[in-house]
Amino acid sequence: MVGEARWTAEMEAEIREAALGVGFHLMGIAEATDGGSAEGKRFAAWVEAGHAGEMEYLKRRDEAGTLIREGVRVAIPWARSVVVCALNYASEEVLSVDGAPSGAGWIGRYAWSGKQGEGKREKGVGQGSDLVATDYHLEMLTRLRVVEAAIRRQAESVGVECETRCYVDTGPIVERGLAAKAGVGWVGKNTCVINQGMGSWLLLGVVITSLEMAGAVAQIAAPDRCGSCTRCIDACPTDALAAPREMDASRCIAYLTIEKKGVIAEELREGMGRQVFGCDICQDVCPWNAKARNGGEVVAVTPGMEVRRELVNPALSWLAGMDNKEFKRWFKGSPLERTGRKRLQRNVAIAMGNSGSEAFLPRLQEWAEGEDEVLAEAARWAIRQGVGGSV
Repeated sequence: MVGEARWTAEMEAEIREAALGVGFHLMGIAEATDGGSAEGKRFAAWVEAGHAGEMEYLKRRDEAGTLIREGVRVAIPWARSVVVCALNYASEEVLSVDGAPSGAGWIGRYAWSGKQGEGKREKGVGQGSDLVATDYHLEMLTRLRVVEAAIRRQAESVGVECETRCYVDTGPIVERGLAAKAGVGWVGKNTCVINQGMGSWLLLGVVITSLEMAGAVAQIAAPDRCGSCTRCIDACPTDALAAPREMDASRCIAYLTIEKKGVIAEELREGMGRQVFGCDICQDVCPWNAKARNGGEVVAVTPGMEVRRELVNPALSWLAGMDNKEFKRWFKGSPLERTGRKRLQRNVAIAMGNSGSEAFLPRLQEWAEGEDEVLAEAARWAIRQGVGGSV
């Protein structure tokens, strides 16, 4: 007997067990949206407002002129439902808003990840650490493939043909809206997905399927529990949170330090503080994350996402002194690899300028006279901030 191509309660239970069994911490299912949804219209308005910055992939349109991320079915017409899986990357390490050693930078918490390697690092590299770099994209995708295979097996067991596709940040979709519809969490005022028990330290991955929802599986959206709190908005140093749940990415420190190529606008540099890759400020001040750390459901160690402690409050001087070989030793296979050494050191120069420390003057002077004009310009700016010299 051939079954209908739709979810059943039994299938959902089996897939939830598979997702949790492979290491995900949350899972839900949402109906695939089309381009006419309210969420799709909000995304289109966000792009039209210029809030996507230079991230051209977010502005891609189909032949009809519709933004492909306005809805899952715009780019993937056969899509009917989306399995949303979340991985908690929280740790018990310090927060970016805590006190830090003099001359320390900040790398986004999610990029600290590592795992036990088959052998020790090269002698003299890693300060004794035997963790090798990991990238959450690969860690998540490996797990998603297991969930995808389980979906296909369940469909085949009832005689149903099922198309599937996995994505971790690479698909033509906006994951956070789907996560909210799937009950994983609500979209907070900092635009992150917040789960009542785990907070917002969540990485999202999806499996798009051709299985209909059709009422067989309850789609219960997570209730919004931000209330009147505006701590994230108030804490953002560059005013990137233009309004609740409205992020101007072109002002966001994470965008500036990771995605932005070339020169960073001077008016945004002071607000960048010591952040050299990513930014956790709007999450670190969130009361739901504080609650998760103090008796909530924070997971201390997620396999494949163990903390490389050398990357917690890293010394700016250490990052500044890396040549290509050293950079690859530390960051090959990590999220920092795509950003690259040149952009990282541009960010380091700005952080040095914000530090006001004269100890950085020799390095900044060297950079200011170098051939990399973007780095040289950032170094000259840093020197003008009062680190002991003038240009």
